[in-house]
Amino acid sequence: MTTALQRDRDDELRRDVRDSLDGLIGELVVHSLGKPDDLLRVQVRRVGSDRYRVNVFVGKDFLTGRIADSFFVTADGEGNILDSSPEIARVY
Repeated sequence: MTTALQRDRDDELRRDVRDSLDGLIGELVVHSLGKPDDLLRVQVRRVGSDRYRVNVFVGKDFLTGRIADSFFVTADGEGNILDSSPEIARVY
């Protein structure tokens, strides 16, 4: 029983670290891009060991929102963006 409990705690810790890393990557993308006036959310999805897809949603609400910007980024283990496609340029 102790092994199962430890495994659950380890899984939870990995999820927390992954969620924190995803949040940091999203913040860095918005910082580099600029913050749109009608920003709804930034979605970060892992698509590889160090690759992520970042979608920037804008709109008045979630029903009418749309993806305004989308990037594939490579990030290190600390969330630093090493590369992006397309290149992130300040727009807002």
